[in-house]
Amino acid sequence: MDPIALLYPHVALSLLGIAAGSVVMRDFLHGTFRAAPVNMFLVTTALTSATGYLFQRDHLLPSHVVGAIALLVIVPTWLAWRPYRLAGGWKRGFIVGATASQWFNVFVLVAQLFQKVPALHALAPTGSEPPFAIAQGIVVLLFIVAGVAAWRRNGATPALAY
Repeated sequence: MDPIALLYPHVALSLLGIAAGSVVMRDFLHGTFRAAPVNMFLVTTALTSATGYLFQRDHLLPSHVVGAIALLVIVPTWLAWRPYRLAGGWKRGFIVGATASQWFNVFVLVAQLFQKVPALHALAPTGSEPPFAIAQGIVVLLFIVAGVAAWRRNGATPALAY
């Protein structure tokens, strides 16, 4: 398959997943769980990770590892959402899984920005320089704060809005 033909849908899925995940994270902080944004987030996030493996590479890359972990995280997150419908502890499991999945999406977005945006690339050409680490550190701290706030805001009782 033509790499460019695959790249555009992969990037579109990623950006849709990040946008939907942002809505889901906002909803967490308001104590609601709306089906449309959650479904969009779960589907686009899973497809983003899965389509990443369609790009031909001759060796294992960090993106393959992140994609595998992201797929492993999305499975129990989906189970919490669909079959278990956020019952009991599954609600908080969903919050943890969805927050982690969104963080993976944003982690990769930041990494791609540092690779593709010339001004950022100049600051961290190998991705191991302090500006890259600081940016990723800020991102992970924001997700930890949001995840803890969502955890505290949402008890074990489901708050589905369909």
